[in-house]
Amino acid sequence: MSTQPKRVLVLGGTAYLSRTIARTAVERGHRVTVAARGTSGEPPEGVEFVKIDRSSPEGVEALRGREFDAVFDVARIPAHVGPVLDVLAESTGYWSFISSISVYAKNDVVSDELHEPTAPDSTDPSGKVYGVSKVACENLVRERLGDRALVTRPGLIVGPGDTSDRLGYWPLRFSEGGEILAPGAKDRPVQWIDVQDYANWLLDAADAKLTGTFDAIGDHVGMGAFLDGIAEALLEEGVIDELPRLTWVSQELLLEHKVAPWTGHESIGFWVVSPDYDGHGCRPAGPAVAAGLRLSSLQETVKRWWRANAASPMLRAGLSRVREGEVLAAWHGTEPDPELARYDRERAFKVPPATASPA
Repeated sequence: MSTQPKRVLVLGGTAYLSRTIARTAVERGHRVTVAARGTSGEPPEGVEFVKIDRSSPEGVEALRGREFDAVFDVARIPAHVGPVLDVLAESTGYWSFISSISVYAKNDVVSDELHEPTAPDSTDPSGKVYGVSKVACENLVRERLGDRALVTRPGLIVGPGDTSDRLGYWPLRFSEGGEILAPGAKDRPVQWIDVQDYANWLLDAADAKLTGTFDAIGDHVGMGAFLDGIAEALLEEGVIDELPRLTWVSQELLLEHKVAPWTGHESIGFWVVSPDYDGHGCRPAGPAVAAGLRLSSLQETVKRWWRANAASPMLRAGLSRVREGEVLAAWHGTEPDPELARYDRERAFKVPPATASPA
């Protein structure tokens, strides 16, 4: 790959994926500008920060007249995309738009059928329109950038900095020990992409001027193999000294006890409902890998997450010990352990209420 420094713009750059892209670009020697409101976090060291507000055309005027070799954008609101394109499309050599597998209209099977896009001037930020909004954003980028655009559609992005804790729930819960609820069928497929792997690939793709549209996801594995991989990583790190004691509970009982799938308060990370989401964890990884995506092992990803979070662990989503105990007791036909309420109050890993977020 080219090692020539590039003028890189990251729209966002203060939280999770966009911040990882900006930090990694700095580490590679690029001249990096981060443009954001500055309310979601601090940009990484070594970048130029430009304050913008994408909610109005006037709010992006600070970027007018600037030239960049590559732009990386994670926008989810169509009305925020057009004004930036108006200012930068003609003065940017390459545009990398981060979309989502939520653009696909079907989740019960693997299909390339897309949602009908929302209006290009839509300002709706809600999760209910996340997929249709991303389709509209993709279309705007392709219309203006043509063969200078790369569109990537990640699945679940995991790693240090993730606030959804769909991965994080599991190593933290394993570290507590005891009987652990495992959801649904062992062979139900799950997929993810490591945030650092994704950032590396996006920057490599910009060097190579890769264009087109790709799913950004790793190979799928069964839920049982996924949990085994997490346990293996924690054993190697010395976090646990024996395999976790898993009890596999049926989907029907989980739903009966109002355990939320996927993410949020009283949820189980990586679990989705079958058959409604049987295709959700089976997107093809091959095209992106052939185009240069290099995937870390699950064990490497878990170790990186643990090292980044072990000093001050905090779950922002997941299943409380009380709810887990209630479901396990119902599964066994016994009474819940009354001590779990005290344990929840005292546990190091708090689980504040959280709302579901899209993939």
